[in-house]
Amino acid sequence: MRFSIALGAVVPILLAGVAACGSPASSPAGAPAGSSSAASNTSQLTLYTSVTQNTVTAVVNGFAKADPGVKVSVFRATTGQLNARIAADQHSGGLRADVIWATDPLSMESYAQQNLFRPWPVPGLAGVPAADKTTYFWGTRELYLVIVAHKGLTPLPRNWADLTSSAYQGKVALPDPAAAGSAFAALGYFATAPGFGLGFYRALKANGAVQVATIPEVVTDVAEGRYQLGITLDSEVRSAIAEGSPVVMDWPADGAISLYSPIAETVAATGGADAAARAFLSYVLSPAGQATIGKTGWQPVLPGIAGPPRPAGATEVHPGWSALFGRQQQILRQYQAIFGA
Repeated sequence: MRFSIALGAVVPILLAGVAACGSPASSPAGAPAGSSSAASNTSQLTLYTSVTQNTVTAVVNGFAKADPGVKVSVFRATTGQLNARIAADQHSGGLRADVIWATDPLSMESYAQQNLFRPWPVPGLAGVPAADKTTYFWGTRELYLVIVAHKGLTPLPRNWADLTSSAYQGKVALPDPAAAGSAFAALGYFATAPGFGLGFYRALKANGAVQVATIPEVVTDVAEGRYQLGITLDSEVRSAIAEGSPVVMDWPADGAISLYSPIAETVAATGGADAAARAFLSYVLSPAGQATIGKTGWQPVLPGIAGPPRPAGATEVHPGWSALFGRQQQILRQYQAIFGA
């Protein structure tokens, strides 16, 4: 079964700083967000993130109301730029982020393997699915990779494998997995899924598929007719639908690729920053924080909290994260041998 939805303009990826501050308050680490105290005697929390700007702004503003004693400074960038910032920190005195909120588990596991995180057992968060958490990072929202198509294209692909069909020769745009965390997750899925493997990317390349930079760029290029199809996030497609772009969303019958967006406290968060980091993570994973995420166009990770609608009968597939952890760079190098760095 195929699902099509008409679509609109794309919000570009931004590199921005956001701050939220207020009068002092305090709360013990792990206390429920919105309680009377949070991060005693703490004035600053630094967040590194690749999450979309509207979501980061809404969550930081919500946290400021719940725990007004903490000022949050945000460095926001694409996954590739975030990797570069973290590497630069490590070469110039150490990591400066107290919290990292990423787009995909594979990037977060790479950071965990560098010993950048501390364990964060949080009481009362049993609602987070077991598949969406590890000892060091927890999912915050669910993302879905789908196919975006130029409006009027017929026939639309039915399954992922259809993108390699000669009917779409030279018409497919792919996001760069070295730049976009969600594209990295898609690479991890296809590289290990039965019937796909790296041969899927070789077939795409042989069929004239082109790598562009980011997930939003895929939608822009399809909307402007440079390509007829692309792999992107459903949220980007829905955002574009509202703007009236000549695009449709094609949810593959064999399932959208589902990934979770994790958050973690870093080893750089010490003293008051430790308390602030735990208060912020508690807020993000509280019902209030999750509702805020849902209102900005993402599916919250906690069950029972409203998110964006999905097509009736839509299915999803899940990468085997534990099998992929530790193989990130190997798989990326194999991909880049096909499409280039």
